[in-house]
Amino acid sequence: MARVPMLLCLVLLVTLGVVISVSFADNVEVKSQHLESSKKYKNHVEHHNSKHTEKGGEKVGGDHHAGSDAVDENDKKDKKKGHDQKDNVDEKKSAGHDKDGVADDDEKKHHQDKMKDGQNGDDVDTDDDTDDDTDDDTDDEDEVDGDDDEKENIGLYELKKGNITIKFTNWGASIMSLNFPDKNGKIGDIVLGYDSVKSYQTDKVYFGATVGRVANRIGKAQFKLNGKEYKTSANDGKNTLHGGKKGFGDVVWAVTKHKYDGKKPHIVFTYTSPDGDQGFPGELNVTVTYTLDKDNELSVVMEAKTKDKATPVNLAHHTYWNLGGHNAGDILSEEIQILGSSYTPVDGELIPTGQISPVKGTPYDFLQLRPIKDNIKDLKTGYDINYCLDGKADKMRKIVDLVDKKSGRKMELTGNQPGLQFYTGEMLKDIKGKNGAVYQAYGGLCLETQSYPDALNYPKFPSQIVEPGKKYKHTMLFKFSIVS
Repeated sequence: MARVPMLLCLVLLVTLGVVISVSFADNVEVKSQHLESSKKYKNHVEHHNSKHTEKGGEKVGGDHHAGSDAVDENDKKDKKKGHDQKDNVDEKKSAGHDKDGVADDDEKKHHQDKMKDGQNGDDVDTDDDTDDDTDDDTDDEDEVDGDDDEKENIGLYELKKGNITIKFTNWGASIMSLNFPDKNGKIGDIVLGYDSVKSYQTDKVYFGATVGRVANRIGKAQFKLNGKEYKTSANDGKNTLHGGKKGFGDVVWAVTKHKYDGKKPHIVFTYTSPDGDQGFPGELNVTVTYTLDKDNELSVVMEAKTKDKATPVNLAHHTYWNLGGHNAGDILSEEIQILGSSYTPVDGELIPTGQISPVKGTPYDFLQLRPIKDNIKDLKTGYDINYCLDGKADKMRKIVDLVDKKSGRKMELTGNQPGLQFYTGEMLKDIKGKNGAVYQAYGGLCLETQSYPDALNYPKFPSQIVEPGKKYKHTMLFKFSIVS
């Protein structure tokens, strides 16, 4: 019996030893795994820090609290920044609201003013012509406004865009030169004129001038308006021509705007003709705007408003064109098309008879493009006649094509007037012009869009009378090109 307890004790001791051995071994393995894991982590951290340092980064030291404080401070800054931004947004919204309010008030005022103008009888311009408002030009940072001294002086001005360069003088709001290349690329001046501005003050043939108050002729220098007879300045025998002895072509105009080049080069001339000027009633405010709006295009817009009396207005542009060049000789070989199916016959003093006759079967028929010289031999003094233009007056439509085959230059004219005076310059004689040129008969031609001559004395002709509050508007567009 004593052996049994001894055996049990021995078994217990062996079992206990095995358990202790297994537990010790497990503990050693866990510690070994932990050390290996710690070693790997340490190596990873050292490798990461090494890479960060190699890239030029700066190690960030400090304990957890320092990092926590930094994050908290940044959070505070971000929150404050966000709050400030919100305040700014609110301020912008407030400013925008105020601005919108001002805009609304301005819009209401503009609408009220527009309605008021309409009630006063001002015209609302609905013409579909090419009169682009020069004030809308976004390229006007170099635009120059005329000053008081300039308004009293006679000067020289220039516009340039693409292939076109034009020179002007404010004496008569006149074109002095227009340069445009021929088919070989050679630049040439295609308008007649003088070298100096001073020569325009003694000019007798209206080179490049703006003429008025009433262009062309008024028979016997008189007319009736609203039951009253007016006597105008006679300067063409007993008749009035181009406004009288001191018409708009013989005065100094103010230059109120001038932009030499850029997107829309332009120049604006203004003149105020007083009541009674050359015998005409009413003060008249006149504006002429020349614009190089598109490549190779010249726009001319003439506007006028009378202050307090009805008055006749018929402005015209009087440039002498020679597409071969101002010094190229006569224009008889140039070809022209005039889209006017009828004309106004004249007497020996070039005053209309009151008739309107068809051009068909006469030397005045240029409905098809043909040389000017074809039928000029049938006329004693060349062409100096008014065409009654086809199409609706007050609407822009094509009027003339002019071609010089030798130089390859072509000019197309569109306009909004009822008539066109075609003049071939037969009265030019020994006129000393630019660069030593001497101009003779047929050295240049004029294409004067206008109302009919002596319309003041022929009620069936289109009216030239402008009432107070109404606006006279005359638009021309010259397009230049090269043909083969």
